[in-house]
Amino acid sequence: MAILNKIRQKTVVLILVIALALFAFILSSLFDNKDALFSKSPDVVATINGQDISRAEFSNLVEFQQRQMGPNATTSQVMNSVFESKVREIVMDGQISKLGMTVESEQMRDLIKTNYASDPTFLNEGGVFDESKVKLFIDNLKSTSSEAYQNWISGEQALASNALQANYFNMVKAGTTATLAEGKLEHKLEGEKVDIKYVQVPFSSIADSTVKVSTSEIKSYINKNPKAYQSDATRGFQYVFFKEVASLEDEKAMQKELTDLLSDSKVYNEVTKATDNKAGFKNTTDNEAFVNGNSDDFKFVDKYQYKSSLPNVIADTIFKLNPGQTYGPYKDGNYYKVTKVLDFKRLADSIESSHIVIPFVGSTRAGADVTRTKEQAKAMIDSIYPLVKNSKTKFAEVANQINADGTKGKDGVIGWTRLTTYNPAAFDPDFANFLFFNDKGSIDVVLSQFGYHIIRIDDKKNVDNTVKVATIARKIQPSSKTEDKIFADASNFELAIANGNFAEVAKTSNYDVRPMTAKELDESIPGLGNQRQIVRWSFEDGTKVGDYKRFDNVPGGIVIAQLTAMQDKGVMSVEDASVTALPAVRKEKKAKMIMDRVNASSLEDFAKAENQTVKSASAINMKNPTIAGAGTEPMVVGTAFGLAEGATSKLVKGNTGVFMVQVTKKTAAVELENYLPFANQVSTQKLNSVQTRLYNALKESSEIEDFRAKTVQ
Repeated sequence: MAILNKIRQKTVVLILVIALALFAFILSSLFDNKDALFSKSPDVVATINGQDISRAEFSNLVEFQQRQMGPNATTSQVMNSVFESKVREIVMDGQISKLGMTVESEQMRDLIKTNYASDPTFLNEGGVFDESKVKLFIDNLKSTSSEAYQNWISGEQALASNALQANYFNMVKAGTTATLAEGKLEHKLEGEKVDIKYVQVPFSSIADSTVKVSTSEIKSYINKNPKAYQSDATRGFQYVFFKEVASLEDEKAMQKELTDLLSDSKVYNEVTKATDNKAGFKNTTDNEAFVNGNSDDFKFVDKYQYKSSLPNVIADTIFKLNPGQTYGPYKDGNYYKVTKVLDFKRLADSIESSHIVIPFVGSTRAGADVTRTKEQAKAMIDSIYPLVKNSKTKFAEVANQINADGTKGKDGVIGWTRLTTYNPAAFDPDFANFLFFNDKGSIDVVLSQFGYHIIRIDDKKNVDNTVKVATIARKIQPSSKTEDKIFADASNFELAIANGNFAEVAKTSNYDVRPMTAKELDESIPGLGNQRQIVRWSFEDGTKVGDYKRFDNVPGGIVIAQLTAMQDKGVMSVEDASVTALPAVRKEKKAKMIMDRVNASSLEDFAKAENQTVKSASAINMKNPTIAGAGTEPMVVGTAFGLAEGATSKLVKGNTGVFMVQVTKKTAAVELENYLPFANQVSTQKLNSVQTRLYNALKESSEIEDFRAKTVQ
């Protein structure tokens, strides 16, 4: 009891201790996971100048933009397009709002009129834009579809935003001019010329291997030029792709299956309880059913083909076979195939034809005004046929009078139909058979799905041998046994790298290790295609260098990837920057080597000391600082313009080497009475760059936090 009393007395203390412990635990977890304290909600895709873009809004915009850009645009392309549009909208709206610029109702009406001036929805009977039709259209949207109405409102907002941005840029352009002094300077830069003699000692004259560059020197160079070596966050990883491909045994098994299909077989009949003889591909009379029942992806095509239309691997052989003979199995791309010759014919590739057509109730594309029966249509076509059979004039008159398709008013002319390009699935077979298998000048009544026709063959060209074939195709794919082996190989590799070096284990097993560097929003990986899941994993907070992960849901196989490098946003690492920093440091060291070893005050001495020649260049100007024989050398040209005529420079470090120059002639720019044309030229250059440079400056000065990599799949 004494102990219990003491506990009761200390109850408040215990509660405080427990509370403090819980609070400490929560704080600890928060600081362990800084995102919980400092990051945005996972529902925020980006924050631009303090304005959040929600995940729902961004997803809707991406979905809409995907429809606009079409299926060929990748998710990353669409997402980047939407993001940049949204950034521009918010950045520009901020500037416009500060100035108090708005679009009033009168201007909005003008914008709508301009944008929809040729839209037939808003034109009256005279073809003139009618504002009352716009009002009626909007009222109808309000009452019928809130989504459609909201889309209209969004469209109006976009029009207003574009107009305001245009006004903003026009205001800036109005204040963007050039002075006469700027015009005079422009004229001077273009018109002032120098002729020089020079000696160049190219940096390439010193072998790279003789110039040692340390890591500390590269690092020092990067620190002096930090802007040139800014980098987005990147991750380096390596991966092995266990591709699910058919083995040699799988392909042999597929070839045997196709070979077996050629011959007749015995099949037990469950109904008769007897063994029936089933015709093989060689002997079957129903080629269409046989192909469609045994072929992967490819169906029977009832069409004659020229040799040029057949796969190259079989074209010559097929035309040497007789009807009924087969060829194969043979490999064609990702399929094994066997082909049977059905028939040969000499056919024209191009057929010009005309027709008169009478539809009836139930025929394809018969309009609501068609009330005649099939029998009435037949009687009508039979009565017309004798009148038009031998008269092109009568044929044209009747076609223009009664045809209701695209040939009306065109004398019934269909035009040219090509055997090589027509689609049997979309072309009426009876119509096609008449065109392809009758001679030029033939005319007759033909029934098709569109009605009764009188078809006339007007011309035929490009007659050649054709063949009709039936082809069974089997897609080459791994068997379940092969898939099991690939799964086992990947699993064994995964176990081995748990206690070994990724690259060494792969080398031992003769696996191809592929390196990859990705930015945070990348989605495509060479050799794998769109694999956003791997990139996302490499950027996850818990993923560390050396970690690896298996990805089983990669199309066509299994990927095991390992993170090898992490580069946060900011200045590049020495390793990454070395690609350009190393040559730059090496160039500086070469320049110093040349300048330290030479003690010459004349071109001739410098040329002799370095085993070079004295060269000449004329009419050089500051606007285009290019030296004939040396390339673009602004530092050297600038030095030349700073010298008096006849003077020789000291050694100058240029882009391509160390130079010494001597000015042989200076030609001053001609003095003008008026420099306005050149001022206008400068003004035009400024105006042309305002829109791009101004927006880029505004964007650069904005606060943009991009969370897409963490919030968008």
